[in-house]
Amino acid sequence: MIVEIGVAEVVPDRSAVLAAMDVSGGAQARPHLDELADSALRAFAKTAAPVGIVADASREEFAEIYAGAPGNAPDSVVADVFPRAEALSLFVVTLGSATSEAVARGFAEHDFAAAAVLDAVASEAADRAAEVVERRVERRLRDEGRLGGDGVALRYSPGYCGWNVGGQAALFRRLEPERIGVRLTDGGFMRPEKSVSGVILAGPRSIHRVTPTYPFCASCVAHGCRVRLRALFGRGTSVGPETPA
Repeated sequence: MIVEIGVAEVVPDRSAVLAAMDVSGGAQARPHLDELADSALRAFAKTAAPVGIVADASREEFAEIYAGAPGNAPDSVVADVFPRAEALSLFVVTLGSATSEAVARGFAEHDFAAAAVLDAVASEAADRAAEVVERRVERRLRDEGRLGGDGVALRYSPGYCGWNVGGQAALFRRLEPERIGVRLTDGGFMRPEKSVSGVILAGPRSIHRVTPTYPFCASCVAHGCRVRLRALFGRGTSVGPETPA
């Protein structure tokens, strides 16, 4: 199923962009940063064409997809969660090629600051596009009576939490996201760059409760799972060494 996504649904606000770049700036720098962010947001609005593709899958289908990824960690978050999921949906979302081309053009023309901020805008927007699809899947499952009041749908992507990026190939064979303009490189990365793929696992909230003490957690710098766990289960949740949430 092709999923139309409006630009307004994914465009981040200025503060989110600057926070993602870990940029605060002093009193003198702040007006310039705000101007750069506002210009990038205008450029994004002109170039972005967000769209997604989604397909439901059985546990057995996804087990084959997951097993087909070379280099998966012996133990992984996805492998622990998906057997307990009540519904599974594969997805790919993209912002289209025009935004990525605008970023590349900015760097090529040595307009590094503007290009870097536009790149940050697009990264935030791509995550929001994935979240839009996640929420729509959750709402559909709830409307169909396939997800209880305690249920939640969360997305997991190749390249994170022990699921090797090689899992993209099997996902692409099942979804055929070339229909929305997304292809894989020989190295398993997506083009356009501002695209997100993965599986949405839905079920009781408890299936997503994991402790980030897997071997690969030690080398993780994102710690996104800790933010998600605290959002689901509260700030008192034990999720390993403390990091800002």
